[in-house]
Amino acid sequence: MKLIVGLGNPGREYDNTRHNVGFHYLDILAEYLKEDNFKEKFNGMYLKAKYNGEDLILLKPLSYMNLSGEVVYKFANYFKIKSEDILVIHDDLDMPVGKLKLKENGSSGGHNGIKNIIQNLNTENFKRLKVGISKSTNIEIKDYVLGKFSQEDKEKINNLNKIVIELLLDYFKLPFNDMMSKYNRRDLYE
Repeated sequence: MKLIVGLGNPGREYDNTRHNVGFHYLDILAEYLKEDNFKEKFNGMYLKAKYNGEDLILLKPLSYMNLSGEVVYKFANYFKIKSEDILVIHDDLDMPVGKLKLKENGSSGGHNGIKNIIQNLNTENFKRLKVGISKSTNIEIKDYVLGKFSQEDKEKINNLNKIVIELLLDYFKLPFNDMMSKYNRRDLYE
């Protein structure tokens, strides 16, 4: 069983904010899989599905970004999912808008949601799909990540929908190193 986590903040006021790209792409995948029956458990919205003969859970923690790890830990523990079978989709300030990067493990890179997941799982050994949201030099980081995308940036994020679906489906078919070789190429997003 695999767990795909989309990070974001719950509530209408956070819809379409930069910090919620994880929720966005999880919703896109659920729609593609023709699944929309999200249920609530352990302070998270989740749905169970099957793809390529494998069980999967899509999870949106409802605990707010900085406490996401508590929810991820409870789901991993309850469903007996190993940390290496967890993929977390999250925003990244250090990458341009419209760029993606897969990462197999490692530090939080300053992302508080990832930091909390590392603390709660007690390991850095889980996969990430980082989505570039860029960085503004004249707006405080908190205000920037909780702000809405400009129309131009929103189009860049939506233009990735098809690639993200393909990437997430490949997660069930390809070794992760092969996925990184396929999707971490610069020319894919130019």
